[in-house]
Amino acid sequence: MSDQTPQQPDAAHAANPDFDAMTRDIAEVPAVEVITTVAVHLMSSAAVNLGLAEDGAAHKDLDEARKLIQALAGLVTASATEIGSYHAAPLRDGLKSLQLAFREASVVPDEPGQGPGEKYTGPVFG
Repeated sequence: MSDQTPQQPDAAHAANPDFDAMTRDIAEVPAVEVITTVAVHLMSSAAVNLGLAEDGAAHKDLDEARKLIQALAGLVTASATEIGSYHAAPLRDGLKSLQLAFREASVVPDEPGQGPGEKYTGPVFG
């Protein structure tokens, strides 16, 4: 039997992981990738708040969905010329789908041009 204890990892090293080795340096991420990633997160969250996810009714919150769609519309509109039509077109399509889903989910639909994000996109019609 040995009197030595097993080697324990250095506590200081375990408390301070090397995040540089674990993640990509944000300076290396192209702007178009950051913008589209943020847009996809806004879309996903808005869809959940519209009740479009599994168990949708449990997560439905139209007030939160309105805010997210409004932010998405601002981002897509402001960045469209910077990210190019290749990236902007699918974001616009997703935004329009969310705007139409919001109108459909609303008990009292907004007037055309007054829905979430429509001050940036103009009126949305199905």
